[in-house]
Amino acid sequence: MEGRDLVRSVRAVGSAGAAQGVRTVRAAWRRWRADAKGLPSRGAERARVPGPVRGVEPGPGGGIVRFTRSDLRITVAVNGAVFWGWDGAAPEPSYALAGRCPEPDPRAVLEPDKDGGWRVVAERVTVTVSRHGAVEVCTPGGVPLRRTLPPRWWEPAGGGGAARWMQRSEVAADARFFGLGGRASGPRLRDGTYRLWNTDPGRSFGPGDDPLYITMPVELVVADAGTHLVFHDSSWDGSVTLREGAEGAGSGHDRAGTVELRMDGGPLRCWVVVGTPARVLQVWASLTGAAALPPAWALGHHHARWGFGSEQEVRRIVTGYHEHGLPLDAVHLDIDHYDEHQVFTVDHDRFPKLPVLAEELRRDGIRLVSIVDPAVRAERGNAVYDSGTAEDVFVRDAAGRVVRGVLWPGETVFPDFTDARVRRWWGGLYEERLAHGFAGFWHDVNEPTSFTAFGESTLPRSARHALDGRGGDHREAHNVYALCMARAGYEGLRGLAPEERPFVFSRSGWAGMQRYGGTWSGDVATGWPGLRASLSLVLGLGLCGVPYSGPDVGGFDGSPSPELYLRWFQLAAYLPLFRTHASLRAGRREPWEFGPEVLEHARVALVERRRLLPYFMALAHLARRTGAPYVRPVWWGAPEDRALRDCEDAFLLGDSLLVAPVLTPGTERRAVRVPRGRWYDTATGRTYEGPARVLVDAPASRIPVLARAGAVIPVRGADGGLELEVWAPARGRTGGGLVVPDTGEGWDEPEIERYGVRWEGRRVVVEREREDGAGVPPYPVRIRGLEEH
Repeated sequence: MEGRDLVRSVRAVGSAGAAQGVRTVRAAWRRWRADAKGLPSRGAERARVPGPVRGVEPGPGGGIVRFTRSDLRITVAVNGAVFWGWDGAAPEPSYALAGRCPEPDPRAVLEPDKDGGWRVVAERVTVTVSRHGAVEVCTPGGVPLRRTLPPRWWEPAGGGGAARWMQRSEVAADARFFGLGGRASGPRLRDGTYRLWNTDPGRSFGPGDDPLYITMPVELVVADAGTHLVFHDSSWDGSVTLREGAEGAGSGHDRAGTVELRMDGGPLRCWVVVGTPARVLQVWASLTGAAALPPAWALGHHHARWGFGSEQEVRRIVTGYHEHGLPLDAVHLDIDHYDEHQVFTVDHDRFPKLPVLAEELRRDGIRLVSIVDPAVRAERGNAVYDSGTAEDVFVRDAAGRVVRGVLWPGETVFPDFTDARVRRWWGGLYEERLAHGFAGFWHDVNEPTSFTAFGESTLPRSARHALDGRGGDHREAHNVYALCMARAGYEGLRGLAPEERPFVFSRSGWAGMQRYGGTWSGDVATGWPGLRASLSLVLGLGLCGVPYSGPDVGGFDGSPSPELYLRWFQLAAYLPLFRTHASLRAGRREPWEFGPEVLEHARVALVERRRLLPYFMALAHLARRTGAPYVRPVWWGAPEDRALRDCEDAFLLGDSLLVAPVLTPGTERRAVRVPRGRWYDTATGRTYEGPARVLVDAPASRIPVLARAGAVIPVRGADGGLELEVWAPARGRTGGGLVVPDTGEGWDEPEIERYGVRWEGRRVVVEREREDGAGVPPYPVRIRGLEEH
């Protein structure tokens, strides 16, 4: 404990006022005392490295390489993914993996290599292990992608406690780094250290803030030689330090890029996947689970605010959307609809007939979405607290006492979501939400956050968790807490409403969270840097396997200018989660609040989003089946193009559209880096040939959106039915696209319809491709771009 903490506690009492300030001081001291008593003392430590190789034990897909002070288990799976684990670490148990691990590749065998090392040669990858424990991953042609040096451990000299460890890797000089969860400074990650500890920053954030709510030890590395993904499967606190390489004037003068990973505990194990970006994300999804499929309405426009305050206010907002001719698909209620901020309650004074309101909205095609916080007010008479106490579901400290924290309801306790029994109990509580008519759920402050006057705003690191039967403390459970909460909600909803696809999105999470839903930006700062951070977060999370996400349009806590609000709104219209939201203290976020010009341009963006809903639904199904995110970096199909690898201000929406948002004020024209091929400006029809850097118009009425020549895009027609928008291919070229006729909310797996487009003489022909031959499309077809031919 330091003197400045005492000063902070005095300030907290003085500035926070009332009881909450006192509570945060008390919570901070409780947390400090719990960790002082409950965490093991590290004391003296001893360092060790694997030492020289002394033998091997071949096994399926690889085997075990034995060193004098450690063993390395290495396996190549049938899908080409490489697993290795030191000190006997196995792939399971793991919170990231979905189901059982893939079977080992029977064709991959451990065999001697030069200089006393060993190697495993497989169809898609070659892995070599040096005689001192360095592991090198190469393409099938033998080109190195990553060389990981022998690890180093620091163990408590007296035994017991977790071992810290460090591992350094080298990548190509031209490599670029992406991923590591939700990073505001991305999507390309520059030189620096990135912490792996899910964190509520406690205020609005911008590009310079790190870490944030979702951190993942998942790196995607793109280089000339190929793309690879690395996942270090440990949920403990740690850091990744990245340093890009540099290419010299001649051969042999390049400086390799480096990655240094440091972890405070957990197994030293990782997965590596090699291939094209599409293949890498497909294998990653096969390891960590298919993305949850959102109901169709969740791909529309959502309106939220902390501070709606009453049923009358909700009706006023909905009426405003209707009167201004603006499509609306969901309204979100924040903590102010609770009874004194208590989860799974309703303030019946302000929301006396919530089920009636929900039914009225549903008849108009609008769903109600409820916030759900993990913290439960620690007070007898609170039904959730009484039930949880009876079931013994709350996190306890090392001495066996229930851990208390502070959140919006005051003194709170926290369910241990790492216990299957607790997850079942929590999942059953959503019955109360469904009874009130809610159709979707957003999990908030689940890092988990506990307000404190000083120190970390989370649970004590010494707090005990079940960890699904293994037992452990919050150092290991912290990063997977929100993941397990999302699982509890998702599985509970599947049991309570089995005919409907659950809609759950979570502020925090970890690798594999896509199995249960998506996420949003959290409290992004109002401002142009916050707008840029919004795009970075969506792109980075997609490359970590979380395809459904989006920002708070306009920023969380502030009053955006009309221009900023409009540009944010236009960007979000092309992102998976399209939601306006703001703090209780922020300015309004309804489009009509920013003047008639912004209203008209926002209406255009909303109508276009509604028109593209069939395309978004197709992308949702593809994300579930292939792992490909809806929003992709422009280098997705050409990672070897270095200029595209450095492009961070535009993105691909699926394979067919390139979106170039306006991220700076006063912009009416902007440069766009387009990949190879012909691209049409969807507003003007003008064509551009890539790869190139082109200038396009970006008036206030729209942001530039380019369509790939040959694209077949499913859209909603003027009559509400599905139609195909086809952009003419270049002469001598072909094209195509996919349609997934989804019913909206159920569990049917619709067939993916494939369409091809080609020139036949002087006309463009569109056909549905079937195994038994081509056929006429069952939908109206509108061909665009013919005037360019």
